[in-house]
Amino acid sequence: MSIPQLATLPRHDPYAALRSVNFRRYVIGLIANTAGEQMVETAVAWDLYARTGNPLSLAWVGLIIASIVICMAIPAGHLADRLPRRWIIIVTQICAMGAIFGLAAASAARASIGLIYLMVALAALCKAIGNPARAALLPTLVPRRIFANAVSWQSSGFQLAATFGPAIAGFLIVHSAAPAYFVAAIAAGCFAVLAFLIDPSRSPIDDAVERTASSASPPPAPVRSAPTLDTLLAGARFVYGTKIILATITLDLFAVLLGGATYLLPIFAKDILHCDSHGYGYLRAAPAVGAVTMAMVIAHSRPFKRAGRAMLLAVAAFGVATIVFGLSRNFWLSLTMLFITGAVDNISVLVRHTLVQVLTPDAMRGRVSAINSVFISSSNELGGFESGATARLFGSGAVGAITSTVVGGIGTIVTVIAVALIWPQVRRFGALADARPINTPYSDPTVRSEERNVQDRA
Repeated sequence: MSIPQLATLPRHDPYAALRSVNFRRYVIGLIANTAGEQMVETAVAWDLYARTGNPLSLAWVGLIIASIVICMAIPAGHLADRLPRRWIIIVTQICAMGAIFGLAAASAARASIGLIYLMVALAALCKAIGNPARAALLPTLVPRRIFANAVSWQSSGFQLAATFGPAIAGFLIVHSAAPAYFVAAIAAGCFAVLAFLIDPSRSPIDDAVERTASSASPPPAPVRSAPTLDTLLAGARFVYGTKIILATITLDLFAVLLGGATYLLPIFAKDILHCDSHGYGYLRAAPAVGAVTMAMVIAHSRPFKRAGRAMLLAVAAFGVATIVFGLSRNFWLSLTMLFITGAVDNISVLVRHTLVQVLTPDAMRGRVSAINSVFISSSNELGGFESGATARLFGSGAVGAITSTVVGGIGTIVTVIAVALIWPQVRRFGALADARPINTPYSDPTVRSEERNVQDRA
């Protein structure tokens, strides 16, 4: 067997995914929409705490959003596997734009807190329906061999938007939250327009080996029959049967559920670090700046050879940085710790998102993405409720916020240890490029041998 010459080895192309025009439209739309969502979150949190002075007012936002995402996950995932995903994105973005305009009107009129919660719920409903379609559409825009690169650039775009979104909101909400909502609504409409411009006929072409493999054993066509309970729950069965996916999203769920301090930032900004709305905007943007930095490093580096170990170490570092942030009284140290949380969290996001999308057959990506969305939103939004409620339990204002954050960081580290022990395959997992779809007709509930096959392979 001949040894290939060094000059013939494939070179790593950090811009491979960006050469797809459909992917570029997707990412630009994602950047605009994410910036708008971050502006809404920033403005809502600042406005509610300024008007009530109660950490529970922040906690209710997280509970409302998480409840909607959990309730809508299964039907939204089923829609993403039955209807054109691009049109689901378009319709939900237009509806979200209307809900955010409603927030702007409610804020300008100094309407009741209940009306603000209602508009937040409507926007969350649109996002919950659109998210599975958005996640399932991405793998169809680029060849599988460069999907990890696409995830890295998607994450870069997401975090770039999460960087300037809160910073812009911090300047706009000085006198009223309405201007931030207005700009966010326009951003939601931009994603709808760019999704409309995505050309479905431009399908990605995988390399010759993948084309040959797919022609030898083509994946089953999606079933278009009426939905049943079994077909609706197929995504949950797939996640449970594929232990590496179950482990990674469980790690993300509990780590962020316990270690997230974002919802308490208004308290840290006002009562602990004593900064104005501009400083608050910078604090909100700091994790995203760290994530963008890490995403650019990953995009220009060789893929992880031991992705599982890298993810575990990254989540542990997230917990340590959260603890230091909770104990800090210095603005710049707090800003640095938030930067680190964003940087290491990006590693976890890359590994988890790549595994979920690459291991899942296209016919059920919508349902699996919906289950993944439940874990993500449960960790983010229920984490916000947990942080606010815990802060209230441990005391009012600064004392409760500090205690809640430090305890959460410790819980994150404990979660990493537990996942590493319960699912040792996470520690052993190697290169993301070695992951391949598990083609199994889960949309046909009569096929049970395939479910056992998935469990054996996982």
